[in-house]
Amino acid sequence: MACCRSVPEGRPDGAHSGEVRDVAKWQPGKLMRILVVEDNPKMARFIRQGLAETGYAVDVATGGHDGEHLAATEDYDLVILDVMLPDLDGVQACRNIRRRGAKTPILMLTALSTTADKVKGLDAGADDYLTKPFEFDELLARVRALLRRGQAGEASRLEFAGVEMDLLTRTVSRAGRKIRLTAKEFALLEYFMRNPNRVLTRTSIGEHVWDMNFDSDSNVIDVYVSMLRRKLNKGFDQRLIHTVIGTGYMLSSEASDVRPSGF
Repeated sequence: MACCRSVPEGRPDGAHSGEVRDVAKWQPGKLMRILVVEDNPKMARFIRQGLAETGYAVDVATGGHDGEHLAATEDYDLVILDVMLPDLDGVQACRNIRRRGAKTPILMLTALSTTADKVKGLDAGADDYLTKPFEFDELLARVRALLRRGQAGEASRLEFAGVEMDLLTRTVSRAGRKIRLTAKEFALLEYFMRNPNRVLTRTSIGEHVWDMNFDSDSNVIDVYVSMLRRKLNKGFDQRLIHTVIGTGYMLSSEASDVRPSGF
């Protein structure tokens, strides 16, 4: 398969320091994942890199059949689907995705700009339509709009042990003190905060925050966790991200670095 992956204000009453609280419904392990179905390598890299730098986890499929299969069987927050695909027309792929029961928002990309072409795509089940060429800022704005629509009733803010993460403004603070994070550090912290008090292996972190083909033997994750730790811990005695020796990491307000059971 031709696919790769590149990750109400205030504290609710009764929130405890060791649990994640958010404005509305929280889905464990939920990190924004986007599927890009685009056969043009240059365009696919352009979209993937831009979305990844913004903090999204991105999969790329280069064919309509692969894209349809992934969209219908994997858990994505958004599908960006090109119309002109070599093996399966994007409009038909969109129609098939809907027939298979997937309700994921779909943004169609095409060089065809007539009203009839747009109507055809929308009638097939697409939620929005963007004509090539386009500015990345416009693509990003449409992505945000569709994600907001799909997140109606879900949280825009996460809290854990005094750390507050605003997913809309993409800001982080601890005990009211602002913490400046890179896009990758933000995505990494979000994954931790959506999985509190759970051991996260390097493999799962790599797949959710980096790339489906991420080399789990690389020390990149350890480097980023170390940088994130330093920023979170600066000025505070309590450590929040702990090493589970031989396995990975865990976000906890109580645990210290431990060995997993059985060691």
